[in-house]
Amino acid sequence: MPTYTPFSEVPRPAAPSTAASAPVSAASLPASRLDVSGELLALLRDTTTAPRPDAQLEALTLAVSADLPVLLWGEPGIGKTAALTQLADTLDLPLTTVIASVHEPSDFSGLPVIGDDPAQNGIPMAPPDWAVRLVRAGRGLLFLDELSTAPPAVQAALLRLVLERRVGALRLPPDVRIVAAANPRSSAADGWELSPPLANRFVHLQWVHDAEVVVRGLGGVWPRASLPALDAARLPEAVVFARRAVCGLLGARPALVHRLPSGETRRGGAWPSPRSWDMALSLIAFATAAGSSRDVLSMLVRGTVGDGPGLELLAYLDRMDLPDPEDLLADPDGARLPDRGDLRQATLDAVVAAVRARPERARWDSAWALLAKAAETGAPDLLVVPATTLASLRRDDWDVPLVGVLPCDAAAGRVRPLCGGTEGVELLGGGGTDLRTGFTRALESRPRPDVVVMLTDGQTPWPSRRPPCRTVVGLFGRQHGGSSYDESDPEYRPGGPPAWARVVTIG
Repeated sequence: MPTYTPFSEVPRPAAPSTAASAPVSAASLPASRLDVSGELLALLRDTTTAPRPDAQLEALTLAVSADLPVLLWGEPGIGKTAALTQLADTLDLPLTTVIASVHEPSDFSGLPVIGDDPAQNGIPMAPPDWAVRLVRAGRGLLFLDELSTAPPAVQAALLRLVLERRVGALRLPPDVRIVAAANPRSSAADGWELSPPLANRFVHLQWVHDAEVVVRGLGGVWPRASLPALDAARLPEAVVFARRAVCGLLGARPALVHRLPSGETRRGGAWPSPRSWDMALSLIAFATAAGSSRDVLSMLVRGTVGDGPGLELLAYLDRMDLPDPEDLLADPDGARLPDRGDLRQATLDAVVAAVRARPERARWDSAWALLAKAAETGAPDLLVVPATTLASLRRDDWDVPLVGVLPCDAAAGRVRPLCGGTEGVELLGGGGTDLRTGFTRALESRPRPDVVVMLTDGQTPWPSRRPPCRTVVGLFGRQHGGSSYDESDPEYRPGGPPAWARVVTIG
């Protein structure tokens, strides 16, 4: 029995010996095993794409839309090249791949070509063929792969290409976008650290794999990249917002304008310079106009000016939307505090700083009212620092209205501040007992109490609902020797306080 190798051809019948045999069409011949393998490969490559939120893919498309060079950092084999190929297909841009590490510096700076009269006309620098193809196409995506394996001389030659889009004497068209990819030096073959001048020309994005995306892709459905939809009505607002954010931060932190890292590895990444701040400003404007998420904005900003300055800029962006502390002090009852803990902390700190700048009794009281409101609606541990600072701003002639006494019988009196002892606090009564009126009056007082302490013998109706603050009942005991329930009888035994009150028995 004959045997065959996997790609050997199936034996074909011998040709007839007669010269008048009929011609045989190619379609009637048996297919080779290599052809069958090709059919299987075609089925395996038959995948599709579907829209799916992907923060890193959105950050990449935003940077490409902003016409900024992007550098994807990631371990080998996680799909950087595949992502760029799919991006080029989605954006309908011809993809030109250049492996930086296998080129000479002259491939990017241009090759000298001697003409007829070099002394008169000079020696022009001829561009390589891939640059000529891009110019002829008028548009495209230039992919500089394996950038971290390019030696320093090649990196130096790339400076003008990345920043000015020039290759020799040729200038690339405006519709050509540049994206590069690199492996960390630890996983790159004969890797080099990027030179600081070259690194500072890129938006650095850390490219990581998402297990769910990989599983869906291996199943035949990969995420689809698309250009962000910029809201035309928000473009002027986005530019104003971006300029105010970057200029405001650098005005307050001028040391961040230019900070070259000391370590070689960090110099090869994102760090702040006037150039990178200009890129960050553009990216903030694009992200604002596109309505991008905070995760996307964080990737872009930190990938442009570095983690430290980028996080400071993000914090400054949050504070730009905080309420004006003067408005809060003017109307503490109607104030709306941010829900997020860090923003609430920043708001309260700003309120205390405003009181420190102009210390007045009314403003000091309003600040305490805001702190009390913050305690009611959020985590009380956020108040420790602002409350301590606010207390230190107290003048000697300012009473401390933190504890008040409210006489209550059938009707409630007025809240009297308890600044020292209990002297001068008149307890009125004689008309029956109804602590419900006391609860109502206490909750109407400003600042609203954090805790209501009721001192009673329990002979009172109680509110039907739990008050919106902690309640402590100081219950005076009585001797109950009989069975009468007449309130005028000393032996009257009232019902106990409600379950929502914390009861402390006195005496």
